[in-house]
Amino acid sequence: MLATKKTPGVYIEEITFFPPAIAAVDTAVPAFIGYTDKDDLTKKAVKIRSLLEFEELFSLEKWELTFVVNEKKIEEDFSKNQLYYHMQLYFGNGGGKCYVISLGKRPENPSKEDFLEALEVLAKEDEPTLIVMPEATELGFQNCMDVYQAALAQAANLMDRFVILDVPESENAIEDFRNGIGMNNLRYGAAYYPYLNTTISKYALVNDEDIVFKQATGGAPDSDDPTPRSLRASSIGSGHIERQNMIKYIKEQTLVLPPSAAIAGVYCTVDSTRGVWKAPANVSLNFVSSCVEKISHDEQAELNIHTEGGKSINALRGFTGQGVMVWGARTLAGNDNEWRYVNVRRFYNFVEESVKKAAQQFVFEPNDANTWMRVSTMIENFLSNLWRQGALAGAIPQDAFFVKVGLDVTITRDDLLNGIMNVEIGLAVVRPAEFIVLRFSQKMQES
Repeated sequence: MLATKKTPGVYIEEITFFPPAIAAVDTAVPAFIGYTDKDDLTKKAVKIRSLLEFEELFSLEKWELTFVVNEKKIEEDFSKNQLYYHMQLYFGNGGGKCYVISLGKRPENPSKEDFLEALEVLAKEDEPTLIVMPEATELGFQNCMDVYQAALAQAANLMDRFVILDVPESENAIEDFRNGIGMNNLRYGAAYYPYLNTTISKYALVNDEDIVFKQATGGAPDSDDPTPRSLRASSIGSGHIERQNMIKYIKEQTLVLPPSAAIAGVYCTVDSTRGVWKAPANVSLNFVSSCVEKISHDEQAELNIHTEGGKSINALRGFTGQGVMVWGARTLAGNDNEWRYVNVRRFYNFVEESVKKAAQQFVFEPNDANTWMRVSTMIENFLSNLWRQGALAGAIPQDAFFVKVGLDVTITRDDLLNGIMNVEIGLAVVRPAEFIVLRFSQKMQES
């Protein structure tokens, strides 16, 4: 509405016709914490969108390998930091936009304090929705549990993120993990087991220019010159046996990695193709040849349902003709009827954060029936769209959700005096068909 008009003339007024709308926030934006080759971006949250960006910002330009011809010995001078390989696993499984918080160059003994400080940096970032720390498993068991508990506490406090956990390898890995993780904030995280045999080469950045052949006691390959010297692989004939041996050696050096980075990629893939309400399970993993440990049907029963503490562990299993599959979809609060499933917890995170951001525009608006109607209509429209996409259960929208706001409904007269607008939202979230039972019986012949 324009101010009081005093000068004769023609005036234009724009009338808002469309109701306020809720913009859906991104659901799968992981934040990776780990050591890198470079330390100029230490303890800063950096957004990247590809493996190439990670290489440019955090990796060495060249990793050089030395091959001693006579002794058949490899002398390694390459990145000992694991995060690069985890990022390959992430992007290889459908990962996209993410954040990286570098802990700098890897020390001889990785530090719990580095991870805790990085979590403090992450707490100030609004966009990340997943916390992934695969290198935390190398801190030692108790330090790893301390870092995990801090991450779960952050997720519970901010209510906009979820933690993907690895079960550290040990003789009694599952029992140790369940005893060490504690009982707090379990609904905000999910654990995956076991480790993975990947097809990712330990020397992924190495090419012919980075392979150096050295003769320890004589001339270089294809030479009668007795003077010790180095020779680049690219200058050696392609058919030379030592060059072939070196390349063969490089290709054989594949890595065993914890699964969290791959799982983060799966979350991204499922969210983008199906929606955050779809359980991120029954999906095969890329860049993975097998699991370090084979889990049977009966063994998974012990992982999936923990009667004592409810700490479910999601199994990764190999199936003939299907590869390695994600075969579990439970949070660590596996016995909680409300928050048992990963997709339910993450869907609530998504809706809560989306509605929260959209509701900011109504702060300091008149706390009256007109504003209440605009707020409720905005939320109902948003939830109706989600219901149409299959996120909410119910034959009609009224069965799928409700939105309540109003005087003597959700708002008391005392609330009005204190400037409080209470809005109640109920959701019938679709839960996964975790157990499909096929009932067969014999039918008597009728003729």
